[in-house]
Amino acid sequence: MGFPAGIVIAGAILMSAAAVLCSFPSTLVLERAFPADHRVPLSQLRARDRVRHDRMLQSTNGVADFPVEGTFDPFRVGLYYTKLQLGSPPRDYYVQIDTGSDVLWVSCGSCNGCPETSGLPIQLNSFDPGSSSTSQFISCTDRRCSLGAQSSDSACSTQNNQCSYTFQYGDGSGTSGYYVSDLLHLQTILEGSMTQNSSASIVFGCSTLQTGDLTKSDRAVDGIFGFGQQGMSVISQLASQGVAPNVFSHCLRGDANGGGILVIGEIVEPNIVYSPLVPSQPHYNLNLQSISVNGQALPIDPTVFATSSNRGTIVDSGTTLAYLAAEAYDPFINAITTTVSQSVRPVVSNGNQCYLITSSMNDIFPQVALNFAGGASMILRPQDYLIQQSSVGGAARWCIGLQKIQGSGITILGDLVLKDRIFVYDLGGQRIGWANYDCSLSVNVSATSRTGKSEYVNAGQLSDSTSLHSSRYQLIPVLLILYMLGNFLFL
Repeated sequence: MGFPAGIVIAGAILMSAAAVLCSFPSTLVLERAFPADHRVPLSQLRARDRVRHDRMLQSTNGVADFPVEGTFDPFRVGLYYTKLQLGSPPRDYYVQIDTGSDVLWVSCGSCNGCPETSGLPIQLNSFDPGSSSTSQFISCTDRRCSLGAQSSDSACSTQNNQCSYTFQYGDGSGTSGYYVSDLLHLQTILEGSMTQNSSASIVFGCSTLQTGDLTKSDRAVDGIFGFGQQGMSVISQLASQGVAPNVFSHCLRGDANGGGILVIGEIVEPNIVYSPLVPSQPHYNLNLQSISVNGQALPIDPTVFATSSNRGTIVDSGTTLAYLAAEAYDPFINAITTTVSQSVRPVVSNGNQCYLITSSMNDIFPQVALNFAGGASMILRPQDYLIQQSSVGGAARWCIGLQKIQGSGITILGDLVLKDRIFVYDLGGQRIGWANYDCSLSVNVSATSRTGKSEYVNAGQLSDSTSLHSSRYQLIPVLLILYMLGNFLFL
């Protein structure tokens, strides 16, 4: 992707992760968060995301209830994470939700550099293959080892015939380890209120070495849950086994409570619009065609957004902010500033375009439309492209949250614009859909019953007995996974 390396990260960063690209030669590195209530300049938030962008990883019918915690707010938690259970007997692991990478990996026993404590209200665990009766090492001759080769992260040890991996990041941090297979446990709800425990064997990474920012304990979790579309992703593995549909959805709450919904399956909502995925890409690339401000298309050459070896628009929940291709950034800033110039005082703060306002931003700032192939538009409210930095003399200072990666043609839709929306990743249909939604509400999820008829499961029916309750952040977790056995009917 050609993102610059050598970025200095200010503040305490939780963790980095990256994605090796087939067509994009560089990376997206997972950054994270600053202490609660600690305001920092947008330049520091942008720097955190730029480190991530140095390299991207290419690297029974029922509904399963998993908790989700975390917030979009970069000044508090700055990430969304969930708890899953692995092994026999099952143990809990807290992992970050990331649509920009493929591999699920967790810290392993005897790990060198892995954090032992976290600033988040969670207890960290390390995975010990020897303590699980169902764990198996993946050998170099195992066909599943070749799945990692798709994302250029697999390697083989000639000494022990063990399938290993190495992820190296642009800031000098990284992780390495080996692949294992074990059971992923799901608690499913069948035909209403009946519950049943389910499990499936999956391959995931066991991290034995972490360096650089991955060693930070500020916002440490046990690993990364990659929701990419390559063969090593959990979504692809479950779909290939026929135990889950090749579709997942999320709805991430953007308010202070945080949390949200994550579904392996399809959230059904009448206002969802779809745009086709760009084919043969290792990430979730969409064909962005134009940007409009107050209904007026900006003067941007459409080729700026075309997908190529160093261009394109990527949907990535592992990025906190959002990023525009360099050629689109100035027209966007100019249009916003011109629209609000009579009502606010534009200021530049540490290189970021900001505005001092004394009234509601929703009364001043315009709607922005991202227009995609297939006629689908994503309507951004002011809170979807602005971040409040501080107050100056009684005036609130709001800064543009959409950033520019200097010299890059990549556009990245991170949590800033993904929050407060349903997103459906229909991998079977090779499309992504979205709709504005209050993610604190329940959702309907389509399912195929034992009789073969399509049914709907209301996510509000699920028990929250397994939810993570955090008095520290007062988060309301609602992570739900639709775990499908048998045929799945896309509606």
